[in-house]
Amino acid sequence: MIHIPLEKASPVPFIRQIYDGIRSQILSGSLRAGSRLPSSRELAEQLGVSRNVVMESYEMLYSEGFTSTRHGSGTFVAQGASRQAANAAHGIKAEKVSMGYESPQGIINFKPGTPDLHEFPLRAWLQAVKVAYLHPVEDAMGYGQPEGRRELRQAIRDYVVGQRGVACHPDQIIITAGTTQAIGIACHLLLGDRRDVVLEDPITRDIQLIVQGQGGVIHPVTADHNGLVVDELPQGIQPAFIYVTPSHQFPLGGTLPIQRRIALLEYAERTDTYLIEDDYDSEFRFDGPPLSSLHGLAPERVVYIGTFSKTLSPALRTGYLILPPDLISQGRGRKWHCDLHNETPTQLALAHFIAQGGYLRHLARMKRLYARKRTVLEQALGKIFSDRVKILGSATGLHLAARFAGIEFTAELLADLERAGVRAYPAEAHAIRPDRLKDILIIGYGNLSEGQIERGIGLLCSVLERWASDGAKTE
Repeated sequence: MIHIPLEKASPVPFIRQIYDGIRSQILSGSLRAGSRLPSSRELAEQLGVSRNVVMESYEMLYSEGFTSTRHGSGTFVAQGASRQAANAAHGIKAEKVSMGYESPQGIINFKPGTPDLHEFPLRAWLQAVKVAYLHPVEDAMGYGQPEGRRELRQAIRDYVVGQRGVACHPDQIIITAGTTQAIGIACHLLLGDRRDVVLEDPITRDIQLIVQGQGGVIHPVTADHNGLVVDELPQGIQPAFIYVTPSHQFPLGGTLPIQRRIALLEYAERTDTYLIEDDYDSEFRFDGPPLSSLHGLAPERVVYIGTFSKTLSPALRTGYLILPPDLISQGRGRKWHCDLHNETPTQLALAHFIAQGGYLRHLARMKRLYARKRTVLEQALGKIFSDRVKILGSATGLHLAARFAGIEFTAELLADLERAGVRAYPAEAHAIRPDRLKDILIIGYGNLSEGQIERGIGLLCSVLERWASDGAKTE
């Protein structure tokens, strides 16, 4: 992953900032000749900008000879573009830089948050796309409004009111390029004179970077098996906002009970603080009925974030913000500043897909599929590891967390797992305060078959047993 800190308040356009960031890393040798750059879609998602912005930055780099392209393979750093390379030719030693790489073919990747891409409802989606292109050319192919198409905002409003207990009007909804952009916009709106931000600990690293990148001061609050520990909320400050994932805390998987929700809202009232509710994984609750949103309890105080990346496909790059009325105008302005608006045909197709009932049918089918996969995973863990593993947060979503007794998932162990054919994700990578979660893995199963899940857990066991054996021999 390329690190490019974007300055949201800078007069320098994002296109130029991205170009400058990559160019400087190429010149310094941090990005070496032959290194593959992230796809435009991947980098756009990482940075919370539109894909077109990244594509224009890449075009500038290509036109100046910093990069080369290979058909079907991507964009690479060109030979001879680095000052470090020129220095090496003159006998000047350059520091070696370790580079990342793509997943090798055939690896079992327990990546959380990815739906089963093979189950995308392609036939129904193609029909919805066809309907979208029946709109008049000027309507479907011209510039749109930053908040998104009215048809999609109405469809989302009907869905969240009926399924999530959200009370809102379509005018409060802004269509975004996924959750990352939604979070970036929300942070921009709420980080004013107040800079203190309360985050669950652990929480996805992306959110930490977004908050820090916009000048927020993070106050971590422990998340346990029931989500945010409200009793630990900081006293004596007025946070700009509190970011919570009440439906399925990431990565530990807790669901925030009503008692904590009420206490959290009371704290927000006392401190005059907004809440950002990321309704992560709420669609797939396996044990009992879905819980209503936090937004439904205090719509004037909650900024609600939803996405279609986990339910349909991340390739759609479509999410949404639901803002309190006093933030609507600023929110639309910020979305316009980011990328004008989302792609219109996709919005029209998604609106039709939801309105015709295709989305709810797809969710029902996928919920049954993911429930089976979860059972296979839990059974495999129980059969192989028995009481040496404790499963956390499996009631909802596309991943669970597993605590392995006596195991510390170091970089060396994770690399050994990858060599054995398993890519694993440590919870410690998302900890704000380090060294508390080293024995926990996040195990995503959404995009794996039942057979892959069983084989992956078997490989995981083999490596852990070998490590335990080697450790015993050296004692």
